[in-house]
Amino acid sequence: MQAEDARYLKRKVKGGSVDVHPTEKALVVNYELEATILGEMGDPMLGERKECQKIIRVKNLHDNSDLTSLAKEIIDKCKLIHPAKLPEVEQLLYYLQNRKEAAPAKAPSGKTQLADKPEDPGIDATEVDDTANINDVDEYLDMLYEDLPDKVKGSALLLQLARNPDNLEELFQNETVVSALVRLLREDWKRSTDLATNIIYIFFCFSSFSQFHGVILHFKMGALCMTIVEHELKKQKMWQEELQKKKKADILLCVNS
Repeated sequence: MQAEDARYLKRKVKGGSVDVHPTEKALVVNYELEATILGEMGDPMLGERKECQKIIRVKNLHDNSDLTSLAKEIIDKCKLIHPAKLPEVEQLLYYLQNRKEAAPAKAPSGKTQLADKPEDPGIDATEVDDTANINDVDEYLDMLYEDLPDKVKGSALLLQLARNPDNLEELFQNETVVSALVRLLREDWKRSTDLATNIIYIFFCFSSFSQFHGVILHFKMGALCMTIVEHELKKQKMWQEELQKKKKADILLCVNS
């Protein structure tokens, strides 16, 4: 196509689904942008479609907010959302209003001698010094096949990417990464709580958007998460029983001394 042949650029925006942001108090609007270059006679010469997202932060959302009025205000200001979606937007706002903020993890006070303690790779579950880049996904994928500390670091970097909704589609399209994360969670979740936390958090980010629910169902992530939770609850109960036995033994020792 010669540059002088192109005369017009036609843009068409098609609204899509609306979801909640996985970590922020915000809505994510999915839409499709279609750009077509028209020739002098109005015939299409070149076209491209792109899936896009718009994040609408609702900082003024609080316990006493009028959700209906707020939903109307959002739809009035964002032309990407069809007015017919008012009940859906109101329901999403209700979800955000009642969603509990995740409490920050407490640092361990010291080493424990209790049985079945996961290996500690020395890396925090979600905090690493490096800043993740979507262009380095293959590098993070390679880390998932290394030793445990590298696996934890690689999963933490992928989690950084997953917490940004703009990256979810590209991560989702990378079947190798998704399959590796599932395999790693199935095989190594007992070895590292940090590793399991990172991977589950990644799939939590996916679960916040309906278009990714299929892959979560396919890999039976819900059942796997329940297995992990049940195991951790049993382990906690065992630790508590051992702790009680130790306390009783210490009391008897003090009495007899």
